[in-house]
Amino acid sequence: MQKKKFRHEWKHTVNLADCLILRQRLRMVTESDEFALDNGTYRVRSLYFDNFENKALREKLDGVNNREKFRIRYYNGNDRFIRLEKKEKISGLCRKETAPMTRLECDRLLRGDVEWMASCGRPLLVELYAKMCYQSLRPKTLVDYLREPFVYAPGNVRVTIDSDIRSGLNSWDLFSSALPTMRACSKNTAVLEVKYDEYIPDLINDIIQLCNRQCSAYSKYAACRMYG
Repeated sequence: MQKKKFRHEWKHTVNLADCLILRQRLRMVTESDEFALDNGTYRVRSLYFDNFENKALREKLDGVNNREKFRIRYYNGNDRFIRLEKKEKISGLCRKETAPMTRLECDRLLRGDVEWMASCGRPLLVELYAKMCYQSLRPKTLVDYLREPFVYAPGNVRVTIDSDIRSGLNSWDLFSSALPTMRACSKNTAVLEVKYDEYIPDLINDIIQLCNRQCSAYSKYAACRMYG
């Protein structure tokens, strides 16, 4: 069995001035990634799962040491590339598992037609099906935001700036381009995320240093749950 690969993850809330500084620094030494458009950004939309007891939300807010979240995610409105993801966090380290899904499969799941998942042959979908059965996980909240990625190969570092973070309110209409959304944080606020493997190179560590900024427990999911 393949050993689970966990990564370090830092989060900071930053303002627009911080973003300008970070972009200028990071663009000198990093690359973008496969999803970025010509302007260096892409749109992320995710549908998160939770149960009637708000297990995922409560564990996040309470800082539970060993927790997980399931979500369906796609990019730039492209429903030909959809992923089911499970994000685990243990002792401050993070790990993500993914499995492909089709638009038809997502539509069936959102209609409550989930029996097919038990025999689909993709372990992550089978796990979600099981937890939908015995933990009562259900689609809960849409999270939509603009992401600007910066990739640095040594240390497998990925730095992202997430802005225009929006909640889909009480809608699960994952693929609607006309879905009404509400801003979940100030338009002058963004979230800086830094992910890396065993070490973070000094160059990147120096670049991301900002005055009066500390790691925080900011969660886009928790912020968007204010509205649904």
